Amino acid sequence: MDRMKKVLFVCVHNSGRSQMAEAFFNYYTSGKATAISAGIQPASHVDHTVVEAMKELGIDISSNRSKLLTPEMMEGVDKAVTMGCGVEGVCPATFVPSEDWQLEDPEGKPIEKVREIRDETEARVKILIQEILGKRGEHVATAI
Repeated sequence: MDRMKKVLFVCVHNSGRSQMAEAFFNYYTSGKATAISAGIQPASHVDHTVVEAMKELGIDISSNRSKLLTPEMMEGVDKAVTMGCGVEGVCPATFVPSEDWQLEDPEGKPIEKVREIRDETEARVKILIQEILGKRGEHVATAI
């Protein structure tokens, strides 16, 4: 049996974009693959507006905490995704296949803007799931 695929989402504070991406990935893959997220300068909490925007879709990340990126998190990662927050120069994610999504930071933005960022994140995660899981991910990414 194949080893479970693992994705790492990296941002500066791990309080918005990477938290949404991790939640969407784990929600849509339903245990067929896994995602974690981390930041290079973790915030003290996950952005409240981001939590609210995710709850609107039925995904509760209110108990999530911002985590510091560690070398151990890189172990077994199949792909690392930076969120467009300039972490490339300090992120160890360069040791695995990686890409940058250039997503706008939701911090301090009104809920309407956070929803736009959330929806773009969700769309990109669905594409990533299809890339990671191939045929097995087709039904997962179209579930909603």
